[in-house]
Amino acid sequence: MNRISYYLTQPFIYLISLCPFFLLYGISDITFLLVYYVIGYRKKIVYENLRNSFPDKSEKEIKHIQLNYYRYLCDLGLETLKTLTISREKSLKHCYLTPETVDLFNRYYTENKSVIIVLGHLGNWEWAGNAFSLQCKHQLYVIYHPFTNPLFDKLIIKTRTRFGTQLIPMKDTFRQMTKNKTVCSATAFIADQTPSPENAHWTTFLNQETAVFKGTELMANRFNYPVIFIQVERVRRGYYAVKAEAQTEHPADTARGYISEWHTQVLEKCINLKPETWLWSHRRWKHKKPA
Repeated sequence: MNRISYYLTQPFIYLISLCPFFLLYGISDITFLLVYYVIGYRKKIVYENLRNSFPDKSEKEIKHIQLNYYRYLCDLGLETLKTLTISREKSLKHCYLTPETVDLFNRYYTENKSVIIVLGHLGNWEWAGNAFSLQCKHQLYVIYHPFTNPLFDKLIIKTRTRFGTQLIPMKDTFRQMTKNKTVCSATAFIADQTPSPENAHWTTFLNQETAVFKGTELMANRFNYPVIFIQVERVRRGYYAVKAEAQTEHPADTARGYISEWHTQVLEKCINLKPETWLWSHRRWKHKKPA
């Protein structure tokens, strides 16, 4: 996307964002037909990931999950664009933290404790960040990998920071977390990305040998912040509930690999509940464990 095409598409993007939800999902239904049946976006990758992750499922079950995944992927893309113009009230109507989750974070805030949040590409993680910033008192920082296209990166930053969330480029994680020590903060890591095999924690995830990003554990051990797993559950089309599960109050006291193992296994349980809402088109298993 060059600069000219970026600015030419801006009015179209905002026009879609302004659509009411019933029209937005109508556009999503049409997009699904194009993406799945005409373009066939990464269908081979999605099928292989599903087949390897669920060896006990029948071919019919795998195809059913694949079809529902593409329906959801199109919804997710349109919902992300909706973030550009959605009101605070509607944002919280469509994605909210459960009362128990708000109480948990309020307790840590009252105790003046910063926390580390870990989650995966499950449900609408984009809306979850906004919901947190609207409902919780901690300053939310999200670790992210900037996109290579600076114009697309600018668009994504707009959707993620509208309601007060701040972003930290992955390469600046330690420096920025050190700088933020005087702030009662929540630093969020999306931990199901694909790390380099040499620097990963290796485990079995979805029936496959998998490299796990160690940044969450390393920062938790370094700063000794409580670690909380966030599940973004799709309740129904366009509506999400954000649920929290605390892992440990004192990460520095845990054994090496414990935190990485824990959040990976919790994510797997959540995926098994609603597999169509995980990011199956990601090349999650492109690396093999070094000999």
